[in-house]
Amino acid sequence: MKYCKQLLLLMLLFIALVPAMGRDMNTKAKVDVEEILWGHIKDSYEWHITDIGGHPVVIHLPIIVKSSTGWHIFSSSEFAEGHGESDRPGPYNLLIKNGKDKKNPNKIVEKINGEEVAPFDISITKNVCTLFVDAIVLLLVILIPARWCKKHKANDPAPSGFTGLMHMFIMNVHDDVIKPCMGEEDTRKYGPWLLTCFFFIFFANLMGLVPFPPGGGNLTGNIACTCFFGVCTFLITNFTGSKEYWKEIFWPDVPVWMKFPVPLMPFIELFGIFTKPLALIIRLFANMLAGHAIALAFAAIIFIMFGIADNAVVNWSAGSGITVVSVLMSVFMMMLEVLVSYIQALVFTMLSAVFIAQAHVKHHEA
Repeated sequence: MKYCKQLLLLMLLFIALVPAMGRDMNTKAKVDVEEILWGHIKDSYEWHITDIGGHPVVIHLPIIVKSSTGWHIFSSSEFAEGHGESDRPGPYNLLIKNGKDKKNPNKIVEKINGEEVAPFDISITKNVCTLFVDAIVLLLVILIPARWCKKHKANDPAPSGFTGLMHMFIMNVHDDVIKPCMGEEDTRKYGPWLLTCFFFIFFANLMGLVPFPPGGGNLTGNIACTCFFGVCTFLITNFTGSKEYWKEIFWPDVPVWMKFPVPLMPFIELFGIFTKPLALIIRLFANMLAGHAIALAFAAIIFIMFGIADNAVVNWSAGSGITVVSVLMSVFMMMLEVLVSYIQALVFTMLSAVFIAQAHVKHHEA
């Protein structure tokens, strides 16, 4: 009850402040939902925190590129300020293209004789920083319990606190998810990879829900990240597959007319090799991307409603009403996203375990 009162007070305060913030501005013209959504979801060369007095507050990140004049390392602060509406020129004939450019949106290009050429770019972007933070968190979460296990015997009392929590969490995923799908022998071989997948994805999902640095990066909503995990599972599955696994693909146990002269079933089975990791990649990417987009859309609609008409009374009434709904739905979406963060990591790990286990099928006598 106490927290409900606090939430209601915050909503009333927000309703009172938003009209005051937008009283002297044309809110309808100022709100660009597309820019808000893609500005958060897409990767960038700087970490935007907020705007104060019309000036962006950002964390500038290192730019590392190889252009026609050699390697260059400098801060993204050397590029002109902007929000994706226009090109941002910088040193060494380099510039960051605007977000609406069809060829290189939000990417660094080099001007050479009037033409734009993409240089070799290994800059530390927002998603790369998020990846480093996630990796550090993952190492701490795993190595701290591992250090405790190294110093204690199996029959010692169970640990308490953070070590006990993570020990329980790790064993839950290992014993209740991975082992039932793969069996004892394969779990010893591939359990470390699958546990890495689960905890990296889970922590990356949670970090994306934190609205300020070191959180806020949309790492698992970036298809390059999910593609890496999907491709690794694909390689492990097919490079460790048994002879029986490949036999069932190229000469499955079906009537001969389905295999020869038209290789219908082999084609379907071979096609399935690629659709399985693709499903892992798209499912994780789409779910996390959609969650971020919906949460941001609920926030943006508040400011849109405050500028829906030229009449101030109508604007205030519409905006105040939608604020209550939007805040409640945003809170609900954030709670749902925490659950989705866990579910998506669990589903990716479980399906990866199933795919790897299917590749190790053994011959069964009739």
